[in-house]
Amino acid sequence: MAGFLAALDRAVGQAAPASLLDVGCGEGVVTARLAALLPSAEVVGLDVEDPGLAAEWRRREGGNLSFRAGSAYRLPFADGAFDTVCAIEVLEHLERPAAALAEIARVARRAAVISTPREPLWRATNLLCGRYVRALGNTPGHVNHFSRRALVRLAAGAGRVRGVWSPFPWTIVSLDVRGEDARAP
Repeated sequence: MAGFLAALDRAVGQAAPASLLDVGCGEGVVTARLAALLPSAEVVGLDVEDPGLAAEWRRREGGNLSFRAGSAYRLPFADGAFDTVCAIEVLEHLERPAAALAEIARVARRAAVISTPREPLWRATNLLCGRYVRALGNTPGHVNHFSRRALVRLAAGAGRVRGVWSPFPWTIVSLDVRGEDARAP
């Protein structure tokens, strides 16, 4: 986990955002980490409306960190509302990851950072640890399974890939979503 978090810090730090949206933030643990990493940035976490999540958000929000309920498929923000938009460990849970990534690119002014478990390593690691054996190592809720190459290809449809990190067993991709060369090959 330490390697994953260090790579995530590098990816977000390189973007140097003054504002950041974390789509699919769950309880807000990583979102709070990003807010601490970027103390002068406005950081907003977003996830589905859920009383349990809302309780966790109330515990964490304050200073430069706030939370909001919403859908990854229809983000409740204007075009280019945030310098950077993140989706950390989210796309593997979504039925329409390309649609969510298009929304992420829409509300990002400059950059996006996305991550998913790297397949087939993720499932193999789960099986070796004796987790989810009946599901052949598939984590409950994962409806998509991205190799490093597949995630980079998906990301390239939303912008210009600027960096790829592969801390075991994840893939993190940063991309430019605006500017004249954002969608250039």
